[in-house]
Parts: sequence; C-alpha cells; structure tokens
Amino acid sequence: MNSMKLWFRKGEPWVWLNAGAVAICVVMVVGLLGLVAVRGLSHFWPHTIIEGTYTEASGNVYNLIGEIADEEWVAASRVRDTGVNIPADVKVVKRMLIKTGNRDITGLDFRWLIAENLREVSAPDELMVVERREWGNFYGYLDAVKQDGKAVATGAQALTELETRMERALDLFDQIREIENKQIGAINYELERLRLKERKLELSGTLDEAARMQLQEDRAALDAQYSSLKLELDELNKQISRDSLVAKTMGGVEKEIPLKLVVQYKQPNKMSLVGKVGDYFHQLWLFLSDDPREANTEGGVFPAIFGTVLMVILMSVIVTPFGVIAAVYLREYAKQGPLTQTIRVAVNNLAGVPSIVYGVFGLGFFVYFLGGNLDALFYPEASPAPVFGTPGLMWASITLALLTLPVVIVATEEGLTRIPKSLREGSLALGATKFETITKVILPMSSPAMMTGLILAIARAAGEVAPLMLVGVVKLAPTLPLDANFPYLHLERKFMHLGFHIYDVGFQSPNVEAARPLVYATAALLVVVIVMLNLTAIMIRNRLREKYRSLES
Repeated sequence: MNSMKLWFRKGEPWVWLNAGAVAICVVMVVGLLGLVAVRGLSHFWPHTIIEGTYTEASGNVYNLIGEIADEEWVAASRVRDTGVNIPADVKVVKRMLIKTGNRDITGLDFRWLIAENLREVSAPDELMVVERREWGNFYGYLDAVKQDGKAVATGAQALTELETRMERALDLFDQIREIENKQIGAINYELERLRLKERKLELSGTLDEAARMQLQEDRAALDAQYSSLKLELDELNKQISRDSLVAKTMGGVEKEIPLKLVVQYKQPNKMSLVGKVGDYFHQLWLFLSDDPREANTEGGVFPAIFGTVLMVILMSVIVTPFGVIAAVYLREYAKQGPLTQTIRVAVNNLAGVPSIVYGVFGLGFFVYFLGGNLDALFYPEASPAPVFGTPGLMWASITLALLTLPVVIVATEEGLTRIPKSLREGSLALGATKFETITKVILPMSSPAMMTGLILAIARAAGEVAPLMLVGVVKLAPTLPLDANFPYLHLERKFMHLGFHIYDVGFQSPNVEAARPLVYATAALLVVVIVMLNLTAIMIRNRLREKYRSLES
C-alpha cells in the first residue's frame, strides 16, 4: 500500500498516462496516413475488368462489364427494403460497387450490385477500357478502326491499327494544345496589354496620332500572327478528326469514339505483372503532370501542386523578414516592461485566432481596401475590371503570412534568447556597434531558430484552406500564375490549391463515386508536398546549426 502511495506521489502514473496518450496519437496518425496512402495510391493500379451476367430483382438478366471498385457486407434487411428477394435466413449479404463506365450510354457509370446475383464471371483478355476527355471511361470490346468514317481494320488487326493511329492523335493533340494555350494565349495577352495601353494614353490625354498608329501596327502584327496560327489550328483539327474507333458495350451497342477524345486505352486483363507496374507509374505520372478534366473528377492535379508550392514560397519570403524584424525589436531594442509583455501576449494570442478570421480580414483589408486603392492609383485603365482589387495569389500569400507571423516571431525570439550574453559583450568590447553585433553575430547564430519558425509556418500554411477560399483559390484556374508573358509572375491571378481541390472534389463533385479515389490520392499528395517542403527547410536549418555549433559552445 505504501509502495503504491509512493508510486503515485512520484508522479509516475502521469508519466505512463502521457506516454500512452502519445503512443495512441502516433498510432492514429500513422493509421490515418496509411489509410489515405493505400486508398489513394491503389487508384492508379490497372484493375481487372470482369464480364458476367447479373440478375435483377425483377428477374431481368443482362450482361455486365466493368471493374470492381469496392465491396462491403450489409444487413440483409436493408437490401430487402429495396425490393430485392433475399431468403429469410440470410442475415448479411455482400454488395459490390462495379464501375461500368459508358455514362453517355447508360446514364450512370457506377452501380451497387448483390454479389450473389452476379454469375458466370470471367475476365477476357480482349476487354478494353478507354479513358476519354469527356464522359469518363468506356468499357467494351474493340470492333473496328475507322478513317474518315470507313473501316480500315477490324477484328484482331484493329488493335494494332489503333496503336499507330493513337500515337498520331496524341501528337496532334499536343500540337493543338501548344497553339491554343501558349501561342494564341500569348497573343491574346499582348492584345489585352495594347488595349490597356491605349486606354491609359486616352485617360492621360497623350493619345496622339503617332501613338495611335503605333498601336494599330502592333495590333495588326498580332492579328496576322493569330490568323496564321488559326489556319494551322484548323488544319490540325481536321487531321485529328480523321480517325475513330468502334467498340461494343456490355449491352451490344456499337459506339464510335473519335480518337481526338481519347486520352489512352488499355487491356488490363492482358497485362503481365511488369506491364501493370509500368502502367501504374505511368498513371501516377499523368496524375502529377496533367491538367484536371470533367469538373476535377478526371485528369491530373499539376496546377494545384504548382499553386500550393508557389503560394508557400511567396508566403515564406514575406513572413520571414517581418517575423525576424519584430522578434529582434522585442528582444534587443524594446524596453522590457508591461507594454512589451502585453505585446508578447497579444502575439501569442494571435496564433490561436481561427484561420477563417484571417480570411475575412484579408478579403476586407487586403483585397477590397488595398487592392481597390491600388487599382484606382495604378490601373485606372483597367476599370471597371479589377486587377488587384480581386482575390489573387499575392493577397493569399500575404494573408497566410499574417496568419503564420506569430509562429515565426516566437521561434525567432526564443533563438535570440539562447545566444550567450558573452558573445554580445565580446562583440561590443571589440568596438562593434549594437547594429553590427546583431546583424553579424546574433542573427546568424539564431538562424536555426528562424528556420524552425519557418518550418512550423510552412506546415500550417500549406494545409490551410478556409482563408484561401476568400482571398485567391478557385476551383479551376485557366492559366498558371507563372508563365512566359511579361512580367512572368502574375501576382494578381487566382490559383488552384491541393487543399481546396480535396474539398471541391470530395464535397462539390456531381459524381461522388468517381471522385472518392481522387480525394484520397490528392490528400496523400498534399501530405507528401508538405513533408517535402518541411524537409527542405529542416535540411537548411541543420546546416546552419552545424555551422554555428562551435560558437554556441
């Protein structure tokens, strides 16, 4: 009894309790990350396509082609309520979510089926899945390949012919996209700049005949370039519309699909293990490097990755100097008293303010007030269209910099506190001024602490979504904030973000079943991006720490 009292008196139960809580938290975090990774990364594996006959509750039997997306066991009573005849002694039944595709033909591309009613299941090698730019996947048998509406290959020869013509179609599609997105996009950008330049000269009263003639010449040159590109684009569109494939659905319906609408095709049942591994990494690369399609439920997330990383970099560039200057003032220059202590308490409290409050503040102060005044002062020619008076990359970065500023201030001030007093006194004794002592001795030695604050800031900023929804993030951005058009970095543009992409796909998508794997995949990707950003900062911090370790000792 006495030993138990002594054990409690020493506080050891609380040590074990805390250790157990930490262990449970670690297991939960690892389990959550594992679930997200497994669900997300398995989305890219080429699943087997099955064929079978399914008997509906009404007794109707039809042929089924698709891939198993999910399975679950449910209470039999729940299935009976939907009209399905289940024997009374059966308590639970197995349901399968089959992705049948062909949404443009049947109206739905996923269906829940009773596993018992699916019979004669097989996996023929000839079954094909076609990923389309519209209407999702197509599942069926390849029947023929056509050129200008006439069949050029059927049966076994169709697949070989399709492979050759598909490479041609993809090459033409890349050329079309290059012209549309880059070359014509650059011309439209320059035309808009000329329009704004003309309007600016009009407002200033300096639009004379010479300037007008110069603008007309520049505009005529751009129009000529556009006409030339338009002719080239028309020819490419004509060429890419030449070929098509004909395939049969599970209902025996023939479907002709133009190759210009096909992203890729494959026969996963025919693939070897090596082939499936190669296809897996190919799909993963497309997910990372391609643009989104079909309301973000298809395609890749490259614009979201780009926007997330760029926003975090800009936020880091903004928050670091402000945080360091504030911390140096509080620690080295401010008189330590009630006022300074109050400021420190206020800074600590700012770290606990909900992020959406920062978003509302950013929208009101940065976007409407500062942005509106910047437009009135520097961009009157663009009125009534806003330039900086609308949510964009710069306001999003500044808002997140404000959100993470307390973290950087606190971490930097703690680093400054740990610098030995003898170093300050030694520097001053050698004739250095206080400013020189701070800039050449104190700040370099406290740089690891600054990097620690920056790491914490990156970790929080990269995962924030709520404030970004108000100050710059959109569902789909037509262009990246960084391109080849002057001034190259367009801070006024809206951008995509991985966190918002998860919200949009998971909660705003019209096709929930198709979007679910993408939610897991994007969530796993967001974690990886945050980890990589943090690892980069940690490497820099460790190098700085090693560099100044001898001075600290």
